[in-house]
Amino acid sequence: MASHPSLFTAFLLFICTALFLIASTSSSQNVTLSLYYETLCPYCADFIVNHLVKVFDKGLISIVNLRLIPWGNAFIQSNGSFVCQHGTNECFLNAIEACTVTIYPDAVRHFRFIHCVEKMSLENKMNEWVNCFGMSGLGKAPIDCYTSGYGEVLERKYAAETSQLNPPHRFVPWVVVNNQPLREDFENFVSYVCKAYRGTRMPEACKSLPLESNSSQKENHINSVCYVDQTSNLTSSAPAIN
Repeated sequence: MASHPSLFTAFLLFICTALFLIASTSSSQNVTLSLYYETLCPYCADFIVNHLVKVFDKGLISIVNLRLIPWGNAFIQSNGSFVCQHGTNECFLNAIEACTVTIYPDAVRHFRFIHCVEKMSLENKMNEWVNCFGMSGLGKAPIDCYTSGYGEVLERKYAAETSQLNPPHRFVPWVVVNNQPLREDFENFVSYVCKAYRGTRMPEACKSLPLESNSSQKENHINSVCYVDQTSNLTSSAPAIN
């Protein structure tokens, strides 16, 4: 009789280990979906608000590791200052969103905030962006992150990652699925995610896709992006809170 507790404990340990291995395997099969963007590019805002939000529909997020990289077409000058395509406000908001992603790593939480900010941008209400903290149920810790200088540290990290893209990004939004850039077909990301998934937990979002994905419109997006070379003639602008 004395051995029964030991057997039961061993059985529980076996079950827990098996469940952990199953969970780890499932997680490792997830598809990495990365968005390289800048906060005040209207085409990035449109993609986030009206298209990328689909990652949370019909269980798709269950097979996705969503990564948001707010740097875009910005660059660092020889004196260390940032130049952002849409000016100082964009440098500031890039850092705020980078801080939000870091402080609230759960994709559902930080995406809710970023979606709100980008929606404000589309609606020309950027003077109200700070309300997104309350509207998304988050605290204002990202502001402290920015004022402490850590937002700049994060942005330099994102700058380095963006500069190492292969092939280099030509515009934003620049969407990458498992290290493969979608180029002009970025709005069709759901189809690419589903095709890249190798696990057994196929979400409804993938099951309901048409047999042949429609990529015929991808060339139409050639002008609906913010190009890298449009940043080259800008002057230095250090991030600042207005």
